[in-house]
Amino acid sequence: MSHPAGPAIEAVIRTEALTKVFSSKSGPSVTAVDHLDLGVRPGEIFGLLGPNGAGKTTTVGMLTTRVVPTSGRAWVGGVDVTADPVATKLMIGVVPQVSTLDRALSVWENLYFHGRYFGMGAREARRAADETLERFRLADRADAEILELSGGMAQRLMIARAILHRPRILFLDEPTAGLDPQSRLALWEVIGELHADGQTILLTTHYMEEADQLCDRVAIMDHGRILALDTPATLKRSLGADTEVRITPDGGRVQDMAHHLERFDGAQGVSATDGVVRVYLRDGKTGLARLIAHADAGGFGITDVGITEPSLEAVFINLTGKDLRE
Repeated sequence: MSHPAGPAIEAVIRTEALTKVFSSKSGPSVTAVDHLDLGVRPGEIFGLLGPNGAGKTTTVGMLTTRVVPTSGRAWVGGVDVTADPVATKLMIGVVPQVSTLDRALSVWENLYFHGRYFGMGAREARRAADETLERFRLADRADAEILELSGGMAQRLMIARAILHRPRILFLDEPTAGLDPQSRLALWEVIGELHADGQTILLTTHYMEEADQLCDRVAIMDHGRILALDTPATLKRSLGADTEVRITPDGGRVQDMAHHLERFDGAQGVSATDGVVRVYLRDGKTGLARLIAHADAGGFGITDVGITEPSLEAVFINLTGKDLRE
């Protein structure tokens, strides 16, 4: 399935049928990314949203030269990633899931030597390290050892280091995974500031709120394929619903209730995951009472009802029939 991003000249990241198959001597091969077509525009935050194993990290690996594609092509900043990996690396910054900070160096030294590695002179690297620490509110930790940093501080430092050499494109692979809510919100603020400065960012996440809050456009992935690609607002509107109703049936009759509620005339979609039936209503104000009456008429008892606005997770469930956490 193709999801063009407008004229190719507008895309700072572009892929055509990008595919990665991992072979195994002990079992069948695994297609991690399956004929991926996408385009990322300059200055936008583009999100790859999907569960673990969807192919997000493998996609980033191919775009950042760490993983060699099985087939297809990818361009970053107009450069063919496979044909010229050195030129590609010079124009990107990467924050992987696992920390790559040098524990033998201080906070400041991690930045300084990163600048030197990317060709900065000593004076320029010192100035860049000082300015970047101030920008990321880490100046008071300049002499600290890496192991002294909290998880949120270490992640801020990873991003600070990744943008020190002023890359054209920044890749963030699950940047807030494992962080507490306060640290996550603080990192969202940092990412938002980079976006305001015009930084192009490709972000992978399995947090629906993160994609909704940060991203200009989102590609929903599963099993290596893009299922939908648009702005968060447009993706949520695609459900054709203004209300998501979550019903916990009495006696665990989840599938039976879901099949029954599919016949409700106000339902735009029905799914059943984690012991809960989700119903997407066109008009929640007038439809909720009728929906409950419809369930009661079918002989279904209800132990709990929750009401919310449709989310990106609802879009994913509607597309796949499963929860993002599965």
